[in-house]
Amino acid sequence: MTPSLPSLDVRRLRSYVFRLPLFTRAILTFIAFFWILELQQIWNVVQWGALIPKEINFGTMYRLNTYPLIHRGLLHALFNALALVPLLERFEADHGTLLSGAMFFGPLSTLPAAGYLLVERGILRQNTAIIGASMWVFVLLGVESIKMFKSNPYLLISTYRIPTWITPLVILLFTTALIPGTSFLGHLCSVGVGYIYGLGYMKFLAPPEKVLRWIEGKLNLLGRLPHYVSIDQKTYGRYGVLPTSSNSSLSGTGEGSAPMTYMGSTQRLGP
Repeated sequence: MTPSLPSLDVRRLRSYVFRLPLFTRAILTFIAFFWILELQQIWNVVQWGALIPKEINFGTMYRLNTYPLIHRGLLHALFNALALVPLLERFEADHGTLLSGAMFFGPLSTLPAAGYLLVERGILRQNTAIIGASMWVFVLLGVESIKMFKSNPYLLISTYRIPTWITPLVILLFTTALIPGTSFLGHLCSVGVGYIYGLGYMKFLAPPEKVLRWIEGKLNLLGRLPHYVSIDQKTYGRYGVLPTSSNSSLSGTGEGSAPMTYMGSTQRLGP
């Protein structure tokens, strides 16, 4: 009997898209909007919004927030959006819509940009422009890898224990090698910021939870905005710190245990 290829479940895909939270939808809308703007020839959207080291001054600080939303063509935008959506919707489900907006249009955009500018212009004396939501993808990969490390510190392959926190760095190396034109330095800065956030060292940059609750209640955001995620509907807490549990291995204790497994607890990450 000829084996059949797995078919795409359109109903599940449509259900997943319809359940995307509000901020994730907004980011996808912005990416699509700027891509559509790129089709006209009057205004150079990429030149306007890219993070160009020598173009940064007090009048162009907006570039620190616009560069992840702008892409070079449809494929660039599409692939970055596909990589971003599952990570971003999990972050929003964990942290709420208001906090997600504040962080991604705040330190989770500006800090990777600042690190890139410091090295690219201050040390290397170069002027390479960067754009694309892949910067946010690697920030979120850094955050997720720290969450994974807290619950499953090691990936056990045969007799080798590999720390799970290096996963974004491995992905970064493969991405740089396989996809021409990617910014190794930019993505490395993003992973670093993701590590810092995941470790909880950026708490002081987040808006106070009391203020977020006041805004939500005053404006009745949960009642007015569809797909809005309240600060009180988070999955595992505000800063991604998972409940602690005793370490255990997913592998068995006998001779026939699987050669590849995670070392640590079996706490499920995210929704």
